[in-house]
Amino acid sequence: MDAQTWRVGFRCLLLLAFVGSTRSEGGQTCEEVRKLFQWRFVGAVKGWPDSPRAGPDLQVCISKKPTCCTRKMEERYQIAARQDLQQVLQASTSTLKLLISRNAAAFQETLETLIRQAENYTSILFCNTYRNMALEAATAVQEFFTDVGLYLFGVDVNPEEFVNRFFDSLFPLVYNHLINPSVTDSSLEYSECIRMARRDVSPFGNIPKRVMGQMGRSLLPSRTFLQALNLGIEVINTTDHLHFSKECSRALLRMQYCPHCQGLTLSKPCMGYCLNVARGCLAHMVELNPHWHAYIQSLEELSNAMHGTYDVEHVLLNFHLLVNDAVIQAYLNGQKLAEQVNKICGHPVRTPTQSPPCSFDPSKEKHGMKISTRNGEETLANRRKEFINSLRLYRSFYGSLADQLCVNELAAVDGLPCWNGEDLVKSYTQHVVGNGIKAQSGNPEVKVKGIDPVINQIIDKLKHIIQLLQGRSPKPNKWELIQLGSGGGMVEQVSGDCDDEDGCGGSGSGEVKRTLKITNCSGNRIEKGLVRAGQDSPVAVVNRQRERKTAICIGYQYGRDLMSSESGGGDNFINTSGDRKGPATHGSGITSPQLE
Repeated sequence: MDAQTWRVGFRCLLLLAFVGSTRSEGGQTCEEVRKLFQWRFVGAVKGWPDSPRAGPDLQVCISKKPTCCTRKMEERYQIAARQDLQQVLQASTSTLKLLISRNAAAFQETLETLIRQAENYTSILFCNTYRNMALEAATAVQEFFTDVGLYLFGVDVNPEEFVNRFFDSLFPLVYNHLINPSVTDSSLEYSECIRMARRDVSPFGNIPKRVMGQMGRSLLPSRTFLQALNLGIEVINTTDHLHFSKECSRALLRMQYCPHCQGLTLSKPCMGYCLNVARGCLAHMVELNPHWHAYIQSLEELSNAMHGTYDVEHVLLNFHLLVNDAVIQAYLNGQKLAEQVNKICGHPVRTPTQSPPCSFDPSKEKHGMKISTRNGEETLANRRKEFINSLRLYRSFYGSLADQLCVNELAAVDGLPCWNGEDLVKSYTQHVVGNGIKAQSGNPEVKVKGIDPVINQIIDKLKHIIQLLQGRSPKPNKWELIQLGSGGGMVEQVSGDCDDEDGCGGSGSGEVKRTLKITNCSGNRIEKGLVRAGQDSPVAVVNRQRERKTAICIGYQYGRDLMSSESGGGDNFINTSGDRKGPATHGSGITSPQLE
């Protein structure tokens, strides 16, 4: 049963007990205890005593007084006591789990939408400004953003490689359609030679390097941020279902159900007694607290650092402007580039042809290009800030969990008679220990041994993600980004501040302000492009698109599952807004060469 059902049922149980409490405690009958037992375990009870009697076979609920319990009842009660504590734990963590799971799902969905919007901006750039090469460029554009999505959602792809692959594929198109307009090379081998020559002749200047820097600085922190949120959910799910030790189970039985054996169905444990039992049972969880605190602090530091060229929203929505600047730079240096290419690849045999027209329709709403004005406060960065502000309240969650359970759920109110493990008393007189494993050596109620291996595993995972979070947070002066992958690596020293060369605004490309509408996980647009040497075929690109969609939808659905009615879920809520300059706009003062 879920937490809400458990709470309602427990109140009903208390109401049943209240109806006959006087008779059960003073009338020497076990009738009310039997009713409560049957309600709790749903079924008839065999061998139930009609009136209190001696219980020599009991192992935990031992008393000099007559008892209404048998050995089998005691065993059932012990199971119930463990289940009750687990239900209370899950109720206590449900708000925290919902906070993280909702935001994890919303951030994943937002990133998927950002990728799709950035891809659309880039496609529109080619369709509006470089129409004759748009169809051929579609494959490279789709492959690039497929790799962006794969990387963000945890697949092992190298940003340096997919940035280089994009500009390698772009150069033959620019060369054939801009530097030598009105003719198209008939040789795929010659285009492959041009593609291979790109890194030698540097037609796009330092723009590919700038793109690598921006992608590395923005994608890696966002990827790590999502990984950290998913680990947070894993931590909560694990602690919600921890296995309680035999000593803990016996202590819970003694505290929760042994008073029933004496007909004390309405009694609640004394506060000090409850604290000793709860702190003993949850001592392992307290060891999580310093690491959980550091985890939230590291999340906050990374979130605060994700702005400018460290902000994935800024980088993705401005990518098409850097592409435009790269094409313009190659066009302006066309004569020099033609001479260099002729030296490397020779003179091709050319036949004038007509390039296929652009097939991308930016007016179609299915591509997500319908621009709507949103409140500027609802950016991805502001939503992260709001989330961190809420999460900060839970920094000491595991350190005070046992105390919260007793204060809010389990213990009797001060001043009322309470159960001390043996009888009803005015107050608990035993020593009350502190929180944590070390403090349990003097616990009179629960014997606690070494730390739970499951908790050790969680602590190791938290330590690892904390190191990753701290490694991805830019420092005030310099941040060394080290991104290694298959087939190569990227080591770049970059400034922590945003400047014009990074594409943050001012001179150069200009800035696209946020305009983003959240949509759900739907199908991707796949356009067929010409197969050029050195590129994947359209079928391979479709497969990569499906791989990205699978990675995105798995993460997205994971978050949606956690937001289901079982978890008290709700709608996603992240939006970003504002106005944008058109995809072909740039601030260089140079008119883009138009290809009709």
